[in-house]
Amino acid sequence: MQTILGANGTIARELARHLPTLTTEPLRLVSRQPQRVNPRDELWPADLTDPARTERAVAGSSVVYLVAGLPYNTSTWQRDWPRIMTNVLAACEQHGAKLVFFDNVYMYGAVEGPMTEATPFNPISRKGEVRARIARQLLDAIQAGRVQALIARAADFYGPAITNAIPNMLILDNLKKGKAAQWPGGLDLPHSFTFTPDAGRATAVLGNTPGAFGQTWHLPTATPALTARQFAEQAAAHYGVAAKINSLPKLMMRAVGLFVEPVRESVEMFYQNDRPYVFDSSKFAKQFFAATPYREGIRLAAL
Repeated sequence: MQTILGANGTIARELARHLPTLTTEPLRLVSRQPQRVNPRDELWPADLTDPARTERAVAGSSVVYLVAGLPYNTSTWQRDWPRIMTNVLAACEQHGAKLVFFDNVYMYGAVEGPMTEATPFNPISRKGEVRARIARQLLDAIQAGRVQALIARAADFYGPAITNAIPNMLILDNLKKGKAAQWPGGLDLPHSFTFTPDAGRATAVLGNTPGAFGQTWHLPTATPALTARQFAEQAAAHYGVAAKINSLPKLMMRAVGLFVEPVRESVEMFYQNDRPYVFDSSKFAKQFFAATPYREGIRLAAL
């Protein structure tokens, strides 16, 4: 049995599509209201903040993928992420299951130069502090020999049929409607984007590669990084519209955030958009496969 904790999200769906191509083991999808991706998926309703239900969801699993997403709210993250990581680690230890944790880059903080697997944790946001805390929980458990696990880390997402990714919402969706695209911060700074089908496929590959455990992996992300303006230009060509794009300054985001919670919760992450944001996944590419080029990824995302 291979088990996805946090089913229904974008990465979980892509992961579930790819796992049957790599293993004949049954697939269990776990979330509050799981939905099948493949006809034979086993559905398992559970709240991962509940240790007993998490333990039962993990029972019988050879590999567990923690790809849960929580509401984008700092207090929710501070309350629930440590509980979830504690519960999942305990369940995997009890049942001898390997763990694949799908992570982001918030714990790195403001980085000079490319982000690599060796980049130290230096969070400068409250959400980054949470991500650093749970990543350290996992790394400590690996070091102590409690679990076999790995971290699969991605940059900002874009991809087909996504409603909650910033490039999709602010660039693709606006251009598709004939409006000007928008982007927080600098329009001409390089910014890496991970294509969601690549992220799901790569996470599945890592979970089924015994030698990948005990390590952190940056998931395949195309190079060189595009700027927001270049991303908009490539997208606009698919829609046959002008590549108009406007910058959203931090002051404007603060003002809008007074009334719109998701915008308010994004302000502390603005540092990711006022300097180069370059994600290096060369370690993964050398051992497994290269990322989808931006031109092809944007074409597919713009359909």
